[in-house]
Amino acid sequence: MTDTACACRSCGKTGLTTILSFGSMPLANALLTADQLHKPELTYPLELVLCPHCALVQITETVPPDILFREYLYFSSYSDTMLRHSKELVGRLVAQYKLGPNSLVVEPASNDGYLLQYYKQAGVPVLGIEPARNVALVAEEKHGIPTLCEFFGEALAQQLKEQGKRADVIHAHNVLAHVADLNGFLRAIRLLLKDNGIAVIEAPYVKDMVDCCEFDTIYHEHLCYFSLTALSHLCQRSGLTIQDVEHVPIHGGSLRLFVVRAGSSIAGPKISPAVTALLSEEESRGVNQWQFYADFTQRAKAARDRLWHLLGDLSRSGKRLAAYGAAAKGTTLLNYCRIGQDTLDFVVDRSTYKQGHFMPGVRLPIYPPEMLLQEMPEYVLLLTWNFAEEIMRQQDEYRRRGGRFIIPIPNVEVV
Repeated sequence: MTDTACACRSCGKTGLTTILSFGSMPLANALLTADQLHKPELTYPLELVLCPHCALVQITETVPPDILFREYLYFSSYSDTMLRHSKELVGRLVAQYKLGPNSLVVEPASNDGYLLQYYKQAGVPVLGIEPARNVALVAEEKHGIPTLCEFFGEALAQQLKEQGKRADVIHAHNVLAHVADLNGFLRAIRLLLKDNGIAVIEAPYVKDMVDCCEFDTIYHEHLCYFSLTALSHLCQRSGLTIQDVEHVPIHGGSLRLFVVRAGSSIAGPKISPAVTALLSEEESRGVNQWQFYADFTQRAKAARDRLWHLLGDLSRSGKRLAAYGAAAKGTTLLNYCRIGQDTLDFVVDRSTYKQGHFMPGVRLPIYPPEMLLQEMPEYVLLLTWNFAEEIMRQQDEYRRRGGRFIIPIPNVEVV
């Protein structure tokens, strides 16, 4: 099905082609309080489409960012994997670009300072930009990260530039997918970068999403799902050059781009062989064509049905089930797969900010992970499968006592 009215978020052209439609879904991170359980929830259409002109995969609905991000319950520091991922990258960049007291590192969507804290520890000045008031406060009070509680865009970049704050390094991790004005966001990066500065952009890779059937990563906060082909068009339009690219495993598979101002004098090759090779691979796989995504709907439905039947069979046989990870992807999976209170008893999560709340749509209560040992459900559905290795280590005692995890993606697996 082709939507002739909806315009692409990148190139502005119409004629977008539908890949997968979820119908109306609750907002993935809109965790409920006990007082909200008897009130209706906001739901919005969730439809995934492809732009055949610039290869950008995107959703059609734009929920106002003030609704999504002004109060936020995702804190990156609760993930050991994210902290390790960030610390390794910071150490590498500090050494490679000889960053020091006269440098400046800026991060839009800096969350609770999980990444910038490592620059601060290395003596490199930092500036966080985080629109969620509660998260920005934690960054400042807990990690001592100077943080502007704002949305990043051209006006703010111009303001900072006029104040003499231009960045040697800009980090944009897992944020580009959340931005409605893609072109404006990248123009803002170009504006704020020093002439020889570098931007490090990480975004979940659409090819991994399709190949591994990661349908649960689709929700209203994620407006876009990127290939290198789509990112290349976007960067060129904004006066930026992708100098290098790496395929990293974080979040189920992501692209890490090293981006410079077009015509930059920064040392090193202008475009690495990795960029050329990956663009060529995407062309050969047809990532810019609807045929690449044609069976995604069928595979997502098949995965949904397999999981639903497994959990139903276990529940009917008298087994108790819970879930681990009150993450956004968990909201999509539970609601799309019709898994709720008739199947699961509760959800656990390490984040104290999420504990005491309830999952959107299915309204399952969220408790600390210790509840697993207290209640000992026979099976736990791992909603945060992208951190499976980390969580398995943390829950070694639960597993030692006989508890088992169900990993839903990329294939339903009981471990």
